[in-house]
Amino acid sequence: MKLIKLTAISAAVLASTAALAAEPVVVVDDNTAVAYEAEPVAVAYEAEAEPAYAYNADAGVVRNTTGAVVGGTKTFFQTAINPAAVSAEVGTLGYGANIAWGLNENTELQAGWAGGDVAELFGGDIDIDDVNYDVDSDFSNPYLGVQLRPTGNWFTMGAGIIVPDNSLDVKSNPESNGIYEIDNVKYEAENVGVLEGSIDHRNKLAPYATIGFRPNITNNFGLFGEIGAAYMGKTDATVRAANPDAPVEIVGSDEVTNAGAVAAEAQKELKSDNYLEWLPIVKVGATYRF
Repeated sequence: MKLIKLTAISAAVLASTAALAAEPVVVVDDNTAVAYEAEPVAVAYEAEAEPAYAYNADAGVVRNTTGAVVGGTKTFFQTAINPAAVSAEVGTLGYGANIAWGLNENTELQAGWAGGDVAELFGGDIDIDDVNYDVDSDFSNPYLGVQLRPTGNWFTMGAGIIVPDNSLDVKSNPESNGIYEIDNVKYEAENVGVLEGSIDHRNKLAPYATIGFRPNITNNFGLFGEIGAAYMGKTDATVRAANPDAPVEIVGSDEVTNAGAVAAEAQKELKSDNYLEWLPIVKVGATYRF
């Protein structure tokens, strides 16, 4: 009988998880009460082992080219249609604008255009070997470059490529005493007439470099200024006389030449000067950041 009672009580105790966890078990055996402290049952769960190598079907596939190159998360298309900023500018390259895409917090890719008649920014005239020429210009300078903020503040450094298509037309002005002086030879301007010509740079691609500043005025608006230079290459020049066969007296000599020969000498001097071989870049502008 004692064994049957103990067995029944033990089964009841095992069926109660709460009693096992907290309360002691009291077993009554006729005249004797015995208290048994329930021990918690420890259940061990064995974790399923991970395989040493899991095959990745996408391994080596670059899905986000922009992110892979610059560490971002945008796709190339998203980046292209969501520029970081747009700017308006004026300077020695002309009047224009550019659009910028942020590659990271210190680097922007810029694409822009500047052009127009900017001859007045260079004074409107030039002196080549004592001959003064009025200059008319028609600039077209599309460009692609990178703008860096190496110190993470308003100081910037830029570099890139210009695709120049610049036209420079010149027209001669005689000296006040009515003389043209070319290569130390003086000619009567009245006999020579007006000399007209053009200047063309040889480079089809012109590298440039700048330094500047880009302070932010508000969260969206900012200003900028840059100075630098672009290498436009050596020049080709043409100079024409209105009447090339007209006789021209050489001052201080009995020799007589013609206006065409004088124009050829002027062309040689204009070409050798390589006007604006290094085109100075000076520009200012305003920026709106998205």
